[in-house]
This record gives sequence, C-alpha cells and structure tokens, in this order.
Amino acid sequence: MSMTTPPGWYPDSSVPGTERWWDGTAWTAHTRAVEGQAPAPVPAQAPAPAQAPVPAPVAAAGFGPPTTPLHQSAMPGGSGGSGGNDSGGGTRRLVALATAGVVLVAAVAVGAVLLTKNDEPAEPESAPGVSEPVATTGDSENSPTATPSPTEDSALLTDQLNGISMPIPEGWEKSTSSLDAQAATMVTDETYDCPAGGSSLCRHGRVSSAVATQTGATSAEAVAKQDIQAAADSAYEADAVGSRIHGGIKSHKVLKSQTVAVAGRAGYLVRWQVTTGAGPGGYVQSLAFPSPVGTEAVIVVRFAFDAGPEGPELASMDKIAASIRPIGDGTNGGVGSSIGPDQGTGG
Repeated sequence: MSMTTPPGWYPDSSVPGTERWWDGTAWTAHTRAVEGQAPAPVPAQAPAPAQAPVPAPVAAAGFGPPTTPLHQSAMPGGSGGSGGNDSGGGTRRLVALATAGVVLVAAVAVGAVLLTKNDEPAEPESAPGVSEPVATTGDSENSPTATPSPTEDSALLTDQLNGISMPIPEGWEKSTSSLDAQAATMVTDETYDCPAGGSSLCRHGRVSSAVATQTGATSAEAVAKQDIQAAADSAYEADAVGSRIHGGIKSHKVLKSQTVAVAGRAGYLVRWQVTTGAGPGGYVQSLAFPSPVGTEAVIVVRFAFDAGPEGPELASMDKIAASIRPIGDGTNGGVGSSIGPDQGTGG
C-alpha cells in the first residue's frame, strides 16, 4: 500500500526560517515563520523519505527552471538524494542529456573529418589541373599559330588579295587606321597639324594598294587616267570624313603620264602636282597594272606626297614603284622604267 505525506507545515529551504503548507497533494502559497508556531506533529505513520511525492513537475524538455519556487531538498521527507519517487526520472534525464551530448560530439567529429577530406584534393600544388596549362603555355610559343607566316613580314607592305608586296622605306610604317582597312596602306611615321585645321593627324606621305573599282575601263592606261582625279581628291580635297584639312585643291599640273613595267607586267602611271588652299600642296600618282595572280584584275597603287621640305623626296615615288613585286618573288619584280614613249605631259 502506497503511503502519502499528510498535510502540514514543512521547512521551506528556499526561504530560511520559514515553513510552507503542504496540503497533502501540492505546496500552497501559505508560509509562516518557524518561531511563530511550532511545526505540526508528524504522525507515526509518516512515510520514509524515499516515499515523498514530487510537489511540482520539472520542465518537460529538461532545460530551464522547475515550476515550483522550492528546492527539491525542501520536499517533505526528501533531500534530493537517490531516494524518492523522482530520483529515477532525474537520473533518466541526466542519462538522456549525457547521451545526447555524446551523439553531438560524435557528429561534430564526423563532420570535421568529412570537411577535411573534401579539402584534400585542392591542397597539392602539383595537381594536373594546375601544372598542365603551364606546360601548354610554354609549348604554344613554338606552335604554328604563334609563328608569323612569311607573308606577315613587318618590313613589307603586303596586298594579299592582289598578290603583290613592296618594302616599307625607313621612316614609314603600316597604317593601323580603320579608314585604311579597305586597302594595304603605309604612311610616314610622324603626324602633324593639318594646314587648314580640323585634325592633328595629317601625314606627309601615303601609299595604298587596292583593286580598281567603280570604273568601266579595262586597260591599265585608262584606269590610271580615270583614277588620278579620285586619288588627288582623297589626299588633298577632302579626307574620308569630308574635312578639307588642306583647304581643298585649287589647281593641278600633270607631271607624268607614261607606260611602265611593274611586277613584270605592263602598267601605266599618271602623276599630278596639286596646289591647295592651305599648306604647300603635294604630289599625287595613280599607278595601274594587272595583278600577277587570279583573274589579273587591274590594281591601282596610289601615292600622295606633301610638297615642301617636310614631305618625302619625289624620287621616292619611283623607288617604291620599282620595288613592287609578286608575293614570294625574291627578285626585283618591277624596274619602274618606261617601256614606251615618254608622255610626260599626256592627259
């Protein structure tokens, strides 16, 4: 037969010198000083401390304060030791908490091991993914794509479309302007402020090679005679964006109109001297001849030299024309000499 603690005043350990009333089922809010009244007599059949009930439950989750203000040692007949009806529950909670702690520690340890393993492949500096690109980069410098082809000689102006090349004289360079993208072009390497303003990128000399277009002429002579006006206009009348950077052409004089040999082919040249609205004016020349490759379409090489002491020597026009040769031909492809009667003032 189970024994219960009878109602009565019992010491309240949470408030020293005070007793609290136990109604036989739970602690009440009634307290009193120990000095004011002697404790109620305890009947002989008072249960052993191990049989004292738990006045208030502990929080279900096992975390946080109990719901009663009394310490367990203040329970009637209890001292918080191994006896009592709640000692088993408390022990179970401690065991459960300890077990949970062990599981948590084990999980952390396993996670640390897994993270360490995941990082291991990235640690070696000699991994193939790192070393292989370095070796490839070194090899690429000797690969065919990194080696310039013979036709990309920086000392030659090469017109791949028309199959000709010419040496670049000292003080000249290949043009990198987008305005010259339609023709193989070389220019003198220094720029200056244009005589009529509007630009600071004028050049004292320019030579370009392109196939003759927008003409119905089929012979080299006819092409050269038709092209010279366009060559003069593009050099000294207005530039590619329409600016009259030399003040426009005021007049011109024919200096040469004659047949010549160019790259082993019969060609024709026309040379003008032009007077401009600003600056010293200049010299322009259209040199036409059949291409040494393909359909042998007529090629036009245009020359534009500024006049005056700053411009290239006029004799350089003949030297450049004489240096034109088929691509890959190591000999002097054109001598630039007249192969017919000199028509120095022909129209």
